Amino acid sequence: MSGQVSIHPVVDGGVRRGSGSFQGGTLTCACTDRPVKVRIEGDVAHNHACGCTKCWKPKGVAFSIVAVVPSDKVTVLENGDKLAVVDPSALIQRHACKQCGVHMHGPVERDHPFKGLSFIHPERFDRDGYAEPGFAAFVSSIIESGVDPSTMDGVRARLRELKLEPYDCLSPGLMDYMATWTAKRSGALPA
Repeated sequence: MSGQVSIHPVVDGGVRRGSGSFQGGTLTCACTDRPVKVRIEGDVAHNHACGCTKCWKPKGVAFSIVAVVPSDKVTVLENGDKLAVVDPSALIQRHACKQCGVHMHGPVERDHPFKGLSFIHPERFDRDGYAEPGFAAFVSSIIESGVDPSTMDGVRARLRELKLEPYDCLSPGLMDYMATWTAKRSGALPA
């Protein structure tokens, strides 16, 4: 039963392992006319399925696939005039194509543990080999986008089948990183 639950086309057939030597590539929006192109140098980190209602998802999909890269490794190559920030008040400044809606990069610029990172959707890369998704975050949030709450046991079971441990926040390693950053700022831990 749980095998019938669709998570995202990138993982529904099984999570493909990254090459371990991915050097980056070009993300391209969905436009056929003047597509936005963004160069990413190096591999992605913390790739995961995300159920939040803020991330861009292909039509009809409950989860996005999202990862982070250092913001200084992100360069808009073509048609940057088509980009606009979706929500200027949000922590993640998601730059989306005004025509097709695809989020191309989302830097974190304010004081936060993720400052200096940009969130991207690696399935928009022009090549395979990027680090594979390793967990699922904000799983309960898919209910907010209209998923029937009675299906959540099946959704979580499917995520586990795919070896994407479901969390209703971020992974323990990322939560520890954020708590450590906060503790160092407050003086609870040495900087």
